[in-house]
Amino acid sequence: MHADDRLAAIRDRIARAAKLARRDTADVTLIAVSKTHPAEAIEPLLAAGQRDFGENRVQEAQAKWPALKDPYPDARLHLIGQLQSNKAADAVAMADAIHAVDRSSLITALAKAMDAQDRRPTCFLQVNIGAEEQKGGCAIADLPALIAEARTADLPVAGLMCLPPADTEAAPYFALLAKLARDNGITGLSMGMSDDFETAVMIGATHVRIGSALFGDRPVVRTPTGFRKRA
Repeated sequence: MHADDRLAAIRDRIARAAKLARRDTADVTLIAVSKTHPAEAIEPLLAAGQRDFGENRVQEAQAKWPALKDPYPDARLHLIGQLQSNKAADAVAMADAIHAVDRSSLITALAKAMDAQDRRPTCFLQVNIGAEEQKGGCAIADLPALIAEARTADLPVAGLMCLPPADTEAAPYFALLAKLARDNGITGLSMGMSDDFETAVMIGATHVRIGSALFGDRPVVRTPTGFRKRA
């Protein structure tokens, strides 16, 4: 299946899920997660009209996107991976949205960079919705304080973001994130990936992050101990 066919199929599935939930499809932004994929894999989606893309690492985005945005200046770049505070200025310079704001030091660094550059990409606060030690995101109990800090720093908080635990039913975690957003007066919800985005849309996702369903599996590289998917 060609890239434009995969894109049309995903958009159709989003539209069906939105209709079931009595939502407007236009309220759901499809983010094509292009991390680890080369420019030549991204260009067909741009040509087919896709405009929102997700990258994990600032360095990778810097290597690919200036050239990609040249013929498509309306393309929007979402940084969806964990962000180091020392990369905040680079992130602000190139991203249209930052999806993993999860701690005070990062808020401070982003606010400083936004003030210095007079550029304010929208921000999503990441919640560690499954209380998993290995994952980023603030603890649920700490969320009200983080929201208050982000607002005081004048960060443009667009929503909340989460990654539910793997190999479990995602719906309860999506529902919890939606409740946390409502309780704190936040409307945006960045949740749902290739395996569960329809569920996320039905529960209220405003941004779904879809990689493998659009691009196929990430490239596999040889390591000293065998093969693995690229991070």
